[in-house]
Amino acid sequence: MRLIIPLAAGYLLDLLLGDPAGWPHPVRLFGWLIAKGERWLNKKGGGSKPQAVFWKGAILSIFLCGVVFIFFWHLSGLLWDWQPLAYYIFSSLFVWYGLANRQLIKEGRMVFQVLQKEGTEAGRQQLSRIVGRDTSALGPGQIRIAVMETLSENLSDGVIAPLFYYALAGVPGMMTYKMVNTLDSMIGYHNQRYEYFGKFAARLDDVANFIPARLTALLMVLVTASRRGMRFIIRFGHRHKSPNAGYPEAALAGILDARFGGTHVYQGITVAKPFIGENPRDLSPDEIRKVSGINHRVCLLMVVLTIICLNIL
Repeated sequence: MRLIIPLAAGYLLDLLLGDPAGWPHPVRLFGWLIAKGERWLNKKGGGSKPQAVFWKGAILSIFLCGVVFIFFWHLSGLLWDWQPLAYYIFSSLFVWYGLANRQLIKEGRMVFQVLQKEGTEAGRQQLSRIVGRDTSALGPGQIRIAVMETLSENLSDGVIAPLFYYALAGVPGMMTYKMVNTLDSMIGYHNQRYEYFGKFAARLDDVANFIPARLTALLMVLVTASRRGMRFIIRFGHRHKSPNAGYPEAALAGILDARFGGTHVYQGITVAKPFIGENPRDLSPDEIRKVSGINHRVCLLMVVLTIICLNIL
């Protein structure tokens, strides 16, 4: 019950409140710590010897992940020994912080709404809030596809993976995963500054998401009973440049009978990606409702499965 009660409470808080704008969030603190550490250890912006730069990035990643795990592990224990109610409140809040399902769906729906009401340019600007690619040349159909790719990929990163690590190690495991994911999102890039400094963080994120990404894809197929989704996972999941992102994207492409992927521009660099799917159809504005429902059902199912696993263990 020490794990089940905070899980249920945190899930309900995310379902009801999402991530209110302006409220404090641990990921913002994680980002600040990463930025401070990167500026200190990577002063030459990757201009030093590659091996030395790599190890500096690895040390930063290991240190920050270790600090987060130890902090939450000890604080959880202290709160439980001092006052169980304080422990339950603390753990419930950080499960809420660890989940991003409602906010993810809200951001995706907002792009669809802005695109439909205000036009393509406004849709591009809204999309740029949630994707790293250059959106300046995207048409309406490409904008909708980009939203679907983001919803499927971040269903793994922002929902299933945090719950997976919560099942393994409670709030300390969930928050350590959030640090891993934040490290990758900030320094895990293929550019001059981060090619070597962020390589360890990027590989660590790949390892951390290996099981959750595939689990996400299977849960998506399960809640929709989509045979085509399962075929797409097997056929296209491994074709993505990322070792993990292709699996949930393939599942959703199969469920929608759509085509994801293709060449995109990231920070001025053209990146060729293989296509996932074979039907380059335009998605309708109403399909965001279907995908939002899939995300909600997958999240709920994962919470239920986590509770079952915790009861068994």
